[in-house]
Amino acid sequence: MDSEHARELLARERQRIERTLEGPGESEDERSDPDENSGDAGAELFETGREEGIAEHLKQELEALERAEKRLEEGTYGLSIESGEPIPDGRLELIPWAERTAEEQERWERGG
Repeated sequence: MDSEHARELLARERQRIERTLEGPGESEDERSDPDENSGDAGAELFETGREEGIAEHLKQELEALERAEKRLEEGTYGLSIESGEPIPDGRLELIPWAERTAEEQERWERGG
């Protein structure tokens, strides 16, 4: 993959992640009166936990994206950090911050 296209992919993903992390914010109308929906406390707690999990995942993606930007500057972008083998362009199109080939990533996730 050429470096200019890789920069574009990484920049687009950075914007997506940062925009999602910022969130839409709540307007006055969207905030609920605590007395009005006291039965929804469990649902609110669940939603808060879900949002925190999503935010943590996005932060991890952002960290991986920053590592990919560094590899791009160093001239090693698109090569596995594990084996040095090229990461297929199709994988980089889908996951521009990919650090390993799909096979290596699967092994790594299984702990091997």
